[in-house]
Amino acid sequence: MAKPKSVYSCTECGATAPKWQGQCPGCGQWNTLVEAVMETATPAGRSFASLAGVSSLQTLGKIQPREEPRQPTGIEEFDRVLGGGLVAGGVVLIGGDPGIGKSTLLLQALARLAQTNENVLYVSGEESGEQVALRSQRLQLDVGNMQILTEINLEKILATLIASRPAVAVIDSIQTLWSDALQSAPGSVAQVRECSAQLTRFAKQSGTCIILVGHVTKDGSLAGPRVLEHIVDTVLYFEGDTHSSFRLVRAFKNRFGAVNELGVFAMTEKGLRGVSNPSALFLSQHSLDVAGSCVLITQEGTRPLLVEIQALVDTAFGNPRRLTVGLEQNRLAMLLAVLHRHAGVVCSDQDVFVNAVGGVKITEPAADLAVLLAIVSSLRNKPLPGKFAVFGEIGLAGEIRPAPRGQERLKEAAKLGFTHAIVPKANAPKQPIKGIEVIAVDRVEEAIEKMRG
Repeated sequence: MAKPKSVYSCTECGATAPKWQGQCPGCGQWNTLVEAVMETATPAGRSFASLAGVSSLQTLGKIQPREEPRQPTGIEEFDRVLGGGLVAGGVVLIGGDPGIGKSTLLLQALARLAQTNENVLYVSGEESGEQVALRSQRLQLDVGNMQILTEINLEKILATLIASRPAVAVIDSIQTLWSDALQSAPGSVAQVRECSAQLTRFAKQSGTCIILVGHVTKDGSLAGPRVLEHIVDTVLYFEGDTHSSFRLVRAFKNRFGAVNELGVFAMTEKGLRGVSNPSALFLSQHSLDVAGSCVLITQEGTRPLLVEIQALVDTAFGNPRRLTVGLEQNRLAMLLAVLHRHAGVVCSDQDVFVNAVGGVKITEPAADLAVLLAIVSSLRNKPLPGKFAVFGEIGLAGEIRPAPRGQERLKEAAKLGFTHAIVPKANAPKQPIKGIEVIAVDRVEEAIEKMRG
């Protein structure tokens, strides 16, 4: 069979060139030409309808949806992030910094699936079979039934997948694969796009669940074209410091489950172990109440978490600094402006530092009230009362807006022993929650007044 010819097309205007060049001949942009496989032209006089036929139309209301069956991996936190387990024919992309635990987690998952007599395959393009075997021995895994293939050629990998038909296959990693159809080096945009598209097509046709390991860039995003994230079903990211023993796995896209679901792991000598009570990780244990500390009840996917927000307000020498760790820095400037305008608390001559304990990244606006109360507590050097938790979004007019799933947040706080909570008035429970007193507020100045009680 003749080798397919490749062509270089512009990502901006779509113009093509027979070979790579720095400037696009069509739009004049630089470094926009990427390699692609040249499609075979349709023979003259033959219509598309005669080749493909006419597709049958369906009425959406008559289609009977069915729940996709799940294959649990045996790792509870990993299954939570996936939405309950792996789906047949699904494609999962997992990325993270080097050495954070991607290969370790997937090796553990495949080992547990192999123990249930599932046909699984681990394709290693970065390590030899001996290296993978050494890791499995170090983790004390039973990998007697697990198959492994050390190969980076896409065509050979697909031939092996077709012959063995595994239920789950891990490709570690997608950046190491290359196809005979392209001339570019492994890891290039064209190779990553073509290899991922071919593997996705195989997964949908065969029912094999494919898990792709992806590299990340310096800023932490997945390397390669954005189309890689669009064609897969689930995108997972590893978060956390490699110098810490804790790892967070977050779902940024999931066609079969909740987005922003969070799994918490602890790195041990025997691999990654799920943390059943992650709120304990993000709450510092103070012997006495300290100023500048406020407990936030946040929501990560379907799981409520309690996270300690710490603030330090100090006299500025020169230009006041605003620094956040785990929170959005631009939102801190907005909160300080609201605090000044509507509550009369001035921080324009103060350095303000805000930190989310435990290395967790909080993106939801319901953290606003906790940040603001921690700042006021530090500025006045007055600790908040013990066993005190809050949540709520703050608007520019000084109002406190409700947050989703308020009942679940309050129940989680009560379960962990918190006795008081300041919440938006719209989130006040209709029925009392045992063990916790809920204080409902609708203005910033009201919340600051209530924090003294």
